[in-house]
Amino acid sequence: MIRFQLELSRLRRLILEMGADVEDNVRDAMKALERHDENLAAIVERRENETDEREVDIEEECLKLLALYQPVAADLRYIVGVLKINEDLERVGDLSQHIAERAMAITRGGEAPGDVDLARMASKVTNMLARSLEAFVDLKPEMAREVRAGDAEVDAIHRQHISILLEAIKARPESADVLLNVMHISRHLERIADHATNIAEDLIYMAEGEIVRHK
Repeated sequence: MIRFQLELSRLRRLILEMGADVEDNVRDAMKALERHDENLAAIVERRENETDEREVDIEEECLKLLALYQPVAADLRYIVGVLKINEDLERVGDLSQHIAERAMAITRGGEAPGDVDLARMASKVTNMLARSLEAFVDLKPEMAREVRAGDAEVDAIHRQHISILLEAIKARPESADVLLNVMHISRHLERIADHATNIAEDLIYMAEGEIVRHK
């Protein structure tokens, strides 16, 4: 089974490389927004194509391992967990691309209201994503549980943003396009936090065999 363990190590490396690239894309999408940098936003969009290719490669690798080695117990949970994490990372990549698209639209059309703090929200979200991947690397279920707990705070920030932005649209209907784009970015960040939470829950399953998603 030495060959199988080498294949698992390679799979781990592939998913970590994808995770690092996706983290970078989220951060760069937010930098594009903060700096009004259309070139950086375009780079984020182009890099998402690479994420899509990685997602397919990792899925094929997982299916190959399942077919060839028919793993059981912890090894089976690990491969199934990687399959699910792979899907979540691909969705985070998609969302970073959507943020970049909205950032370009905002750059051309105006500013977000001062009391909508997307940078603060993005900092919390990227921290959740980074910690969920760290929990995966080191098999730390307690860290994964901390990530789960942080999702409620991001949800609360998003609800606050929605309330502020709806009032702003009523007060300044001529700015509705920009404000709606800001609202969408807040929603995309909230969804990234959800995917980070999914990764954390998958790690708990991989490490302990416990499904916590509905608890």
